[in-house]
Amino acid sequence: MSRVSALAHLEAIEAMEAMPLTTYRHRRLSDRPLVIVPLTMAGEAGAPLAAMVGSAKRSPKLLVVAQPRNRDQRFAFAAELGGLVMDYIDYCRRDRREITGRKSPASRYTDAPQILVPNPGGVGALGDLGRMCRFRKTTGPYPVPDVVPRFGMWLTFLAESAEQAGASMLLPVNGMLAEHWATGQSVLEDQNLASLMAWIAPPDGLSVEQAIADAENPSVCPPAGPATSPEFDNKYLAPAIRRFDAARAAADPQAMASAETDLRELIADQIKPTWRLMWKAIALLRGVEEAPRADMRFERDCASFTAYSDYQDTGGLPQRKRDTAIGAAKRLSRLERALADFEADMAFDDPFVLADRRSVGEAFAGIVVAAEPDRVVTTDRNRRVPRPRIAVRTQDPTRLAAGTKLISPSMPAGHKAVIVSTAPDGNLSLVTVEVTGGMGRARVPRPGTVPAVGQSVAYLPDPGWRPTPVFPDPEQIPWTHATALNAPDDNTAEIDDAVAEEWGDGD
Repeated sequence: MSRVSALAHLEAIEAMEAMPLTTYRHRRLSDRPLVIVPLTMAGEAGAPLAAMVGSAKRSPKLLVVAQPRNRDQRFAFAAELGGLVMDYIDYCRRDRREITGRKSPASRYTDAPQILVPNPGGVGALGDLGRMCRFRKTTGPYPVPDVVPRFGMWLTFLAESAEQAGASMLLPVNGMLAEHWATGQSVLEDQNLASLMAWIAPPDGLSVEQAIADAENPSVCPPAGPATSPEFDNKYLAPAIRRFDAARAAADPQAMASAETDLRELIADQIKPTWRLMWKAIALLRGVEEAPRADMRFERDCASFTAYSDYQDTGGLPQRKRDTAIGAAKRLSRLERALADFEADMAFDDPFVLADRRSVGEAFAGIVVAAEPDRVVTTDRNRRVPRPRIAVRTQDPTRLAAGTKLISPSMPAGHKAVIVSTAPDGNLSLVTVEVTGGMGRARVPRPGTVPAVGQSVAYLPDPGWRPTPVFPDPEQIPWTHATALNAPDDNTAEIDDAVAEEWGDGD
């Protein structure tokens, strides 16, 4: 935790209210998000219990699995939920526009889906459901409805996108809240949506202390899932499921319908408080101005959504169960690059985030105390180009090495620079910076493109300087990493293994 973040948390404790960590909301918030509150059965990995789904606060749909251990009922639930999610995805594929400025014609959807869940556990629950569904067959032994495998592949795509910093197609709401507000509780406690909302917007008539106490009491405020309260499981849920099983074993349709109705009402009472909290949180987030660069990241979401949609339309195969050695390395590289880009975008847009990075030496700001605006150098190709230098005196703890490429939120767009040296200057630091871009094509830099003496400037590392890693060919993988997974991407055996799983009641 940086000094700025720590100070915000201390101020929240002193004032007993949440404090803003950012000026902007750095995540896109769709005009029509699909909210899903999933619940899973304790002790049964990947067994869905229920979900409340909808794109409007007042019209949710509750889906319940009366016996989560029964695989027939699991996939009936997956088919119903899949129908709702696929309708939403199709809604996002209404409009498509041509992309200009490309050598070859291309088009892209103008919208991308956004599914919101209460917490990272909800993202994991949807990822587990996607894994359970994407390899299923719609013909032969144990067939599933046509929508199930397609739904599973889309869920896996969305769950993988949630791992990429800056992407907004599948997001936990508590993460969006904690990104903007600092509370007086721990990061672990911030995972509780009700507790987090108690700090940010306690219910009318309650103090923050009273709201937190209610949030930590499962009988007053049920958990946001995906796991339910153990007390609820033992005292209410397990007996209700047993009544349904007994009615089914007795082949009594009337008793089954009554038991299922009781179970739905029981689960509805557990899930509705979270549903209301979700929409209250969304309303709060809408009140925070969106960051300028969020539009650029949304375009990347649209591009990714379009590419995967086209892949699906051409009969694409399900995602692999496990990455190959090279695939895992490439994926890690993409995630690292996305994280660096997102952190730079946040600092570039937001003075609060920039101050946070300055406090740990990952950026600096100060006053220009010397400048060589007319400096010109000769390149290796015998071209004379402007390379002005400036000296910036800063109070920030600068830990950036010489040669680090820089961007500046305080200079015109396109401004590029590089650190030449850093030297102590009493209790301060003197950073010599060479301007390398954004000055125009003439030998004399355009006015305003080179900082002048007395001007305040801020710099942070340019995430674009990192070279693209070179990965070996599959045949060059050492024997320690060479497995059957490095073979061509053929999922046939995996699909057969998945379908061969025994069905029925797995008691």
